Amino acid sequence: MTGNRQLLSDTLAAAKAEGRSALIAYLPAGFPTVDGGIDAIKAVFDGGADVVEVGLPHSDPVLDGPVIQTADDIALRGGVKIADVMRTVREAHEATGKPVLVMTYWNPVDRYGVERFTAELAEAGGAGCILPDLPVQESALWREHADKHELATVFVVAPSSKDARLKEITAAGSGFVYAASLMGVTGTRASVGAQAQDLVRRTRATTDLPVCVGLGVSNRAQAAEVAGFADGVIVGSAFVQRMLDTAGDGAEATAARREAVRALAADLAEGVRGRA
Repeated sequence: MTGNRQLLSDTLAAAKAEGRSALIAYLPAGFPTVDGGIDAIKAVFDGGADVVEVGLPHSDPVLDGPVIQTADDIALRGGVKIADVMRTVREAHEATGKPVLVMTYWNPVDRYGVERFTAELAEAGGAGCILPDLPVQESALWREHADKHELATVFVVAPSSKDARLKEITAAGSGFVYAASLMGVTGTRASVGAQAQDLVRRTRATTDLPVCVGLGVSNRAQAAEVAGFADGVIVGSAFVQRMLDTAGDGAEATAARREAVRALAADLAEGVRGRA
C-alpha cells in the first residue's frame, strides 16, 4: 500500500486555489489517551483543519516547549507505543479522508527501523513525516524508503538558516517546508514576528514547495497575519493547551475537550481565510 503524499499536495494546492492558507494542526498521539487523542484529531478536522500532524511522544523533545512536553509525558506514562501512533493515523485518516502526517524525532524511527516505520505509516494511510532533527545530509536512507512508499519528507527551516542551506534543505524535501517562525521551542506567543515573513520569502526563492509557518500561532488574528504571507499556518501548543485546560476522565470531560479543540480549529479556520 502506498502513502498519501499526493493527497497532502492536492490539499495544499486546493487551499491555494481558494486564495487562502491551509490550516495545519498538531496533536500528540496518546494524549490524554490513545482513544482520546483520536477523538480530538477528528474534532479538529471537523472544526476546519486541512491537515493534522500526529506527534510521536518522545522523552527528550528538543523542539517542543513545556505545553507539548506535558502532553508527551502524559502519553508516555500511559504507555503509548509506535503502534498506537500508527493506529491514530489510520483512524483519523479513515474517518475524514484528510491528510495525516507524523511528526517525530529521529531516534524512535531509527530504533524501530526505517523500512518498517515507512511501510507501516503508508499502510495506515499516512501522508508523510516531519523530522525536525534529521540533518538533510544524513537523510538518504529515510528518503529512499519514504519515496518508495509515497510519503512526504518535511524538513524544518529556521530564521538562522543561510540561503545556501535553505536551498539544500528544500531540494531534499517534499510535501511542504516547515518554516519555524523564530528561534526556540514551540509555544504560544504574543506575536509571530517579522522573522517569519522574511524566512518565507527566502525559502520560496529556493523551491516551489508550499511554505508553512509554525511556532507561536495561537489565535485567529495571528493565523490571519501568517496567512497573509505563508501557504500554511501550523498550530500545536494552543490545541494542546485547550485539552490540558479540560481535566477529567469521564464522558463529560471528553466531550468538553472535543468541543474545545473543534471551536479553536473553527476560529483559526476563519483566520486562515483572512477573517481576523
